[in-house]
Amino acid sequence: METRTDCAIQAAEAGAETAARSFRTDIAVETKGEKTDVVTQADRDAQRRVIEVIGAEFEGEPVVGEEDETPGSVPDEGPAWIVDPIDGTANFVRGVGVWTTSVAATVGGTPVGGATVCPDLGDTFRLESGSAYRNGQQLSVSERSDPESFFVVPTIWWGFDRRDEYTAVCREIVERFGDMRRFGSAQFELGLCAAGAVEAVVTNVRANPWDTVLGVGLVRAAGGTVTDINGNPWRHDSRGLVASNGRAHDAVLDAVREIVAED
Repeated sequence: METRTDCAIQAAEAGAETAARSFRTDIAVETKGEKTDVVTQADRDAQRRVIEVIGAEFEGEPVVGEEDETPGSVPDEGPAWIVDPIDGTANFVRGVGVWTTSVAATVGGTPVGGATVCPDLGDTFRLESGSAYRNGQQLSVSERSDPESFFVVPTIWWGFDRRDEYTAVCREIVERFGDMRRFGSAQFELGLCAAGAVEAVVTNVRANPWDTVLGVGLVRAAGGTVTDINGNPWRHDSRGLVASNGRAHDAVLDAVREIVAED
């Protein structure tokens, strides 16, 4: 497991370095479907670099990634690698420094190690030997227990046909909790939850594994709780995601359940 973790960390660092070369340059931007769902050559180049690093050590093992022709689902058995070359591409193309490269080593769909690298912020979140770290310092979730003091993050993206749900989650957060934050990178947001900077990260949307798996591992390793919107332990194929410091998880769940989902 240590070898897999080391490889995932090295791959994330290599991919982030590749992506960073194109940050704040005149790079061409394409859309995948929604006008705000963007992709660049930097995404593709970073993913290929990550796969090169993984393949040099673990040739032939499945890689689940956001770009190119990689599979979109995580195998429930055996080892696999989950890659998001640039999580926060919309930030990346606008020159906003909140974007990450994330790589998770998984076994049976569960993360056993990996890293989320934030080049412009100078932060690296690592999942290693069952613990979560940021820049070498072990992390622990926030100890706040009063929901009215919580910072809560609505994460992932609600398409234009689901803006009523986006509106609902924002309303529930501002009416029930201390304040709301949104950063535009789910992996970074989950890292912040693990670090105790925010108390909860929530969505009713079925999230992609490359946006979430490593971050969920970080939150759990830091002592937090992560469930689906029904309160069951979160998996990579769950509907919705509710990550919190665990001090008032039911209160966070109640807020998310007020959203009418149609996925």
